[in-house]
Amino acid sequence: MEKRILIADKIASAGIDFLGQQSDFQVDCLTGLDEAELCEKISEYNAVIVRSASQITSPVLEAANKLEVIGRAGIGVDNIDVDRATERGIAVLNTPDANATTTAELTIAHILSLSRNLPQADRSVRSGEWKRSRFMGAELADKRLGIIGYGTIGRIVAVRAKALGMQVSAYDPFVTDEIFSVDGITSLTLDELLSSSDYVTLHCPVNNKTRDIINEKSISTMKQGARLINCARGDLVDEQALYQALVTNQLAGAALDVFKNEPPKDSPLLKLDNIVLTPHLGASTHEAQTAAGLEIARQITTYLQTGEPINAINLPPVSADELIKLHPYMILARRLGKLLAPMIKVPIQQLEISLCGEAVDRDIHSILIEGLVGFLNSHMSAPVNRVNARHIAEQQGINLIESRCGEHPAYHSTVSLCAHHDDKTTTVEGTLFDRRHPRLVRINNYEIEAVLDGHLLLTRHTDQPGVIAAISSLLAEHQINISRMQLGIVNDSNKAVVVIEVSEVLDNALMEKIETVDAITKVMQVTL
Repeated sequence: MEKRILIADKIASAGIDFLGQQSDFQVDCLTGLDEAELCEKISEYNAVIVRSASQITSPVLEAANKLEVIGRAGIGVDNIDVDRATERGIAVLNTPDANATTTAELTIAHILSLSRNLPQADRSVRSGEWKRSRFMGAELADKRLGIIGYGTIGRIVAVRAKALGMQVSAYDPFVTDEIFSVDGITSLTLDELLSSSDYVTLHCPVNNKTRDIINEKSISTMKQGARLINCARGDLVDEQALYQALVTNQLAGAALDVFKNEPPKDSPLLKLDNIVLTPHLGASTHEAQTAAGLEIARQITTYLQTGEPINAINLPPVSADELIKLHPYMILARRLGKLLAPMIKVPIQQLEISLCGEAVDRDIHSILIEGLVGFLNSHMSAPVNRVNARHIAEQQGINLIESRCGEHPAYHSTVSLCAHHDDKTTTVEGTLFDRRHPRLVRINNYEIEAVLDGHLLLTRHTDQPGVIAAISSLLAEHQINISRMQLGIVNDSNKAVVVIEVSEVLDNALMEKIETVDAITKVMQVTL
C-alpha cells in the first residue's frame, strides 16, 4: 500500500527529490499550516517532515490516525510533543549531526574575525578611511584555545584549531582523560582553562550548572585581553557581565551568534565596537540545510520501508507491542538517570543497570539506554537519543553493564542504575507504583520512597532536629512552595537524605544559603 508523506516546512530540494524517487510514496508539500489546518490534514498521512516552524502539538497528534513517524530536519524537537507522540506509538526522528561541521566552522570564522578586526576594518574602508594601524591584529599560531564542552561540535573545533597551529585545551567533566589523550587535547579544570586561554569558545548545553557559566566571577579569572566566542546557547553568558568586561578591556573582544533574547533588541552590546554579532547563523549554510533535508528524507524512507528508527528520539529498536510494555520502565529509567547525573561531578567509567522482579522479562537493553539518555542529556550539548546514546557513551569512555536478579524482597519490580567513578559507586533505585507511576526507593544505602516528578531538591545531612525546619524556612522566605517531602535514613546511622518537591527551580543564591545550614553536607536539585 502506498505511503503518504507530508512535508510541512520548507526543506532542501535534495530531500524532496529523494522522496519523490521512491515508488511506494506519495509526497505532498503543504507549508505554512497552522494547528487547525494540520489537524484537518494530518489524518491522511503516514509521515510528516518539519523543521522548526510547524507545531506538532498534542491536538495534531490526536488527529493523526495513520501517522507512524515524524521527521525533524534539524536537531531541536521543541516544536514536537515527543511525550504524546511516544504514547501514540509515533516515532520521532531528527538529524543531530547535520549542522555540527557548519557550527564548528562558524566558530573558527568568529575566532579569525576577532583576531583581525575584520568587521571593523570593513566598516572603516567603506566610510572612506584607510587606517591600517588602527586594526592591528593577532596571530592564532601558538595561542591557546579553551573549549568548554567537548562534544561533537567541540571536537570538530579542536581539529580545525590545531590545524591553524593553536594549542587546544578543553573542559568537560564528563569526558574521560583517555578520550582527551587519544585526541591530543589537554584536559583542564574550568578555572585552569579560563585563566590560561587566549580564546574561549562555548559548546555545552544549558542546564542548572552551565546557565551563565560566563559571568562576572568567571570573567575575572580569564586572561587580560582574552576573547570569547559563543555559537552554542545564549543562556550560557551573562550579557551584562560581558558588556562590563568589554567596556573595561578586561576582554579584548567577543563574538556572539546566540543571545538570551533573539533578536537582541536594545542590548548594550549592540553599542560596542569590540564585539562581533551574527543572527544565529550556526546552521545557516547551503550544505547544512541540504544535509538535514536529505538525511531526514533517507531516515523517513528507511523507517517506513523497514521499521528501523535511525536517530529516533523516542523509540528503541523493538516491536510496537513490546514498546507498550516497556514504556513505564523506560520512563522510570530515564528519570533515575536524570536524578543520578547531578550526583556525580567526575567522569564515570561504568554505568550498570539491574532489573529485579517482573522487570526481568522486559528488554533490558532498551531500559538501560533510556537510563543512559537521562544521564547523558544533562551533560551533552547535542540531544542524546536511544539510537546515539551508546555511541556517545563510548565516546565518553563509559562501559555499559546489564544484569538481572530474582524477586525483590519489597517490590514487584525494580530498576537500579549504578555509576562507577574513581573507585566509588553511586546508586539510585526505583519502582513502579500501580505498575505505572515512577517512584524512587533508594539512594545508595538510604531507603526512601519519593515521587519522581517535578522540581526536586535533595540534601544529605546529619539526622538531627532543626535541619528540615531550617530548609523549610529558607524556602518560605523565597516564596517557594513545598509539594512533597520524604526523608530517608540508613539504619544504625545518624545520616539522612531528604527529597523535597518544590514549586520552581531554586536560584544559585538560595542554593548557597541552604548549603550553609548546619549539618547539611550536600545539596543538589534536578527537574524531572
